Amino acid sequence: QVQLVESGGGLVQAGGSLRLSCAASRSIFSINVMGWYRQASGKQRELVAVITSGGSTKYADSVKGRFTISSDHAKNTVYLQMNSLKPEDTAVYYCGADEGGVLPDFDFGSWGQGTQVTVSS
Repeated sequence: QVQLVESGGGLVQAGGSLRLSCAASRSIFSINVMGWYRQASGKQRELVAVITSGGSTKYADSVKGRFTISSDHAKNTVYLQMNSLKPEDTAVYYCGADEGGVLPDFDFGSWGQGTQVTVSS
């Protein structure tokens, strides 16, 4: 399994921006699907955005037009640019990877430790 380390979380006011990073322990070129889930306090983990090794993306309806997922194969890193943040975006954000998955059927077998994002009103 690939090891994943998230960074970039923090406290931001509503309307602000943050960029999350997910650094992988090895080349992500051969990892078919990577992406981000989030879990708010007392709620189930939900999909935020995913990206394939070929560059295809998928977003949750709640973040479309505000969040952008991207990858840098040279740095073995996946990013989540979050703009126009809302208080309801407050959650722990987790990076995941499915080495053999394909959209829309994938199952992350590797996870990072999570990074807290808090959006104040």
